[in-house]
Amino acid sequence: MFHHSSRLQYEVRVDRPDPQFAKFLQQAIGGVEGEIRVAMQYFFQAMGCRGDPKYRDMLMMTATEELSHIEFLGHAVALNLEGAPVEVQDEATKDPVVHAIMGGMNPRHILSSGLSAMPVNANGVPFDMSHVYATGNIAADMMANAMAEGSGRVLASRLYNMTDDSGMRDMLSFLIARDTMHQQQWLAVIEELGGMEANLPVPNSTPPEHEAVEHSYYFLNTSLDEPTPQGRWTSGPSLDGRAEFSVVEKPQPLGQKPDLGLARPKSGAQLKQMG
Repeated sequence: MFHHSSRLQYEVRVDRPDPQFAKFLQQAIGGVEGEIRVAMQYFFQAMGCRGDPKYRDMLMMTATEELSHIEFLGHAVALNLEGAPVEVQDEATKDPVVHAIMGGMNPRHILSSGLSAMPVNANGVPFDMSHVYATGNIAADMMANAMAEGSGRVLASRLYNMTDDSGMRDMLSFLIARDTMHQQQWLAVIEELGGMEANLPVPNSTPPEHEAVEHSYYFLNTSLDEPTPQGRWTSGPSLDGRAEFSVVEKPQPLGQKPDLGLARPKSGAQLKQMG
């Protein structure tokens, strides 16, 4: 069950409406880095969360907060569309100011939504849920969530730099701050579960006999003309503490050359394919 307050989570103020910026803000709503994505991701992770119920509660509470972000971003889109022309006649398109406005905004904000936000990205493509990750494995999900908040914070920072509107910058500074908290909380879950060493490899419940461990910790240099890039991943103890990293130079193939043989009769192949 959800409850709703008529007030936004954070104040939304637009000093100078900007229809083009409204289009950019759509990425923060319906883009792969946006709030619909994380709201649905945390929601479905919560519904499938097993183990200590506090993690389900945390996921559900954060999913609900992300719905609040969709709400105030949607309001920001609508406020930025104030003053955009609701009808365009031949004479109006000759006006350079109107032309500039129409050239920068998403025409669907007029044609489809009546100067309101939509569940789409900055290109007008609807969010299709293909970037919602909920594996049922808490470590995998927390890593995915930290990445999602990282990409969201990158987007919010870019949007901040694309406007000099003090109201929009104030709202975006709030989003940047909440992205910081959410990054921290997802990584804190991993720390609480024993840290990276205890949780790696994911899933850490896979029996060792199910893994060809002789292939688990070497880096393959597959380049024909570049030396191995030396880094933390090429030498020293692995992050799970189970082995040492190593390098295989010019790796040789371990498998066979694929050969499917003759095509079957009635398969639609050519006669020569069937022998």
